[in-house]
Amino acid sequence: MATKIDKEACREAYNLVRDDATEVNWVTFKYNGSTIVPGDQGVDYETFKRKCTDDVRLFGFVRFTTGDAMSKRVKFALITWIGEDVSGLQRAKTGTDKTLVKEVVQNFAKEFVISDHKELDEDYIRNELKKAGGANYDAQTE
Repeated sequence: MATKIDKEACREAYNLVRDDATEVNWVTFKYNGSTIVPGDQGVDYETFKRKCTDDVRLFGFVRFTTGDAMSKRVKFALITWIGEDVSGLQRAKTGTDKTLVKEVVQNFAKEFVISDHKELDEDYIRNELKKAGGANYDAQTE
């Protein structure tokens, strides 16, 4: 059966993360049968990481604030998590299903496909986002 996405519900969750007026820093998009729907949402990145278990596949849209004392910038990451215990067929479908998620999640600095918990490290993601951001003026002095 072909995968579908609940665009309206997913768009609402996506917009919560993008909205500076909310505290929501991340949202997951998960499978409900053959439909991708909004999953959990939250403020703390560590809580997001705990959603990424070995038996699930999900998509995460995460907000990070980067920069230094002179300039703070918000960067967004699209994380595709495929747990180590996910079957080969489901792994393959996740790649094609991501196109449905990208119809909703259109603005992000960098995309990650991760199946190893070490790669979910917050500093690693931040550094990759910093690299994707172009000019880096951190720690410069006059």
